[in-house]
Amino acid sequence: MATGYWQDVLSKGLAVPEDRPLDDLTAELTTMLGSPDPEQRDGTAYPALSTWIDRGVYDDLLAGLGDGMAAGLTVGLGEVGTDSVFRRSFSVLALAECLARDNEKLLLPSARVFDWGDRVASWYLRERDVRGFVPGKGWAHAIAHGADAIGVLAQSPYFATNELTVFLDVLADRLLDLDSGLLLAGEPDRMAAATMQILRRNVVSLKVLEPWIHRIAAGANPFGSSGEHDPFERAGNPQAYLRALHVQLTLASNPPQVRPDLILVLVEALKATNFPFLAPPD
Repeated sequence: MATGYWQDVLSKGLAVPEDRPLDDLTAELTTMLGSPDPEQRDGTAYPALSTWIDRGVYDDLLAGLGDGMAAGLTVGLGEVGTDSVFRRSFSVLALAECLARDNEKLLLPSARVFDWGDRVASWYLRERDVRGFVPGKGWAHAIAHGADAIGVLAQSPYFATNELTVFLDVLADRLLDLDSGLLLAGEPDRMAAATMQILRRNVVSLKVLEPWIHRIAAGANPFGSSGEHDPFERAGNPQAYLRALHVQLTLASNPPQVRPDLILVLVEALKATNFPFLAPPD
């Protein structure tokens, strides 16, 4: 990659260069999204693509750009510990930018948005590389980035109660995946933030939310279990998520209508999964 060329583009406020076709620039940036070099990936490719999407540069090409990013979700899928995670993780961030642009301008047919939603959900549940920060290579953070994309999808006017309920189930499935290991880089907080975007649509009822919380809480209790596995490792992700959702729901400046009732459900779930620490003193 011509590092000096892109440094010059950055220094000029990311104005679209006029000396090369946009298709060529986009192809190069897409390749850089998968780079193990954080300066190329985080410092150049993603800022350039997100800025150009936000400025409307791709408005007439948004469907094709998003399709390319969705295709990036399958590159190396199933691999663990390889550099392919960067392409998947940053492709979903760029796809989220395309979705955010459509949420604002309604440039795409509903079928395209539904397709991208399906592909994000499928990838999110199948992603095996859950590394957060990779020394020497920067952020991978696929689980956090996927949650961000779900939060953007939740704001699409094309999705209603049924689709938003599916996104809640996808988040729960990911949290309860016993093969993930502990998520240590703020992922449960990002997943809670995505949940808040779903809740703010005010179309998912407590009748749906209460059993959904109970399902997560069933995996969040490390006490009383036995066997060969560390129960705190298995319960850590759903427990961290319940705590994060409680904090965000309680302190949010723009709360969903269901907040009072859902807080009560969350408190009961947290009591049930933290009971040894809540007993009265002897």
